[in-house]
Amino acid sequence: MIRALMYLTASRPDIVHATCYCARYQAKVTEKHLTAVKRIFRYLKDTIHMRLWYLKDTGFELTAFSDSDHAGCLDSCKSASGGIQFLGGDKLVSWSSKKQDCTSMSLAEAEYVSLSACCAQVLWMRTQLTDYGFHFDKIPMYCDSKAAIAISCNPV
Repeated sequence: MIRALMYLTASRPDIVHATCYCARYQAKVTEKHLTAVKRIFRYLKDTIHMRLWYLKDTGFELTAFSDSDHAGCLDSCKSASGGIQFLGGDKLVSWSSKKQDCTSMSLAEAEYVSLSACCAQVLWMRTQLTDYGFHFDKIPMYCDSKAAIAISCNPV
C-alpha cells in the first residue's frame, strides 16, 4: 500500500508528508499505522477531483515557500522540512517533504535548514530555466520564521 501511495506523491503534493510519515514504520507495522494508511486512501477517494492544471501561456516567475516543524518525529526528535516552488504565480512545479538529517536545537535552526534546502532547489531550478533562456533577478522565497530569515540574511 505504501508503494502505491509513494507513486501517487509524484502528482499529489497534498499527501507527501502523510505518506512519508507512514513509510517510516513499514518494518514494524501496527494496527495504528494501517489505520493511518487507510485514512490517506479515504482522503484520496474524497478528493479524486483535485488535479494539477497548467496552461501553456503563463509567465515564468519563480516563487518558493518553505516550512518545518521542530522535533516533529516522536522517535528521533528530528524536524521535518517542507518546500514548494511555483512557476507563473500559481503553477506548482516542485515540492518536497523530508525528515531532516540533523537534530535541530531550536525552531529557528529547523526553519533555517528547511529554508536552505528550499533555496538549493530554487537555485537548481533557476539554472535549468536559465539554460532555456529565462532570466531571474530576484526570486522571492517565503518563510514564516523571522529568526531563520535573519540568519539567512547575515553575511557572516
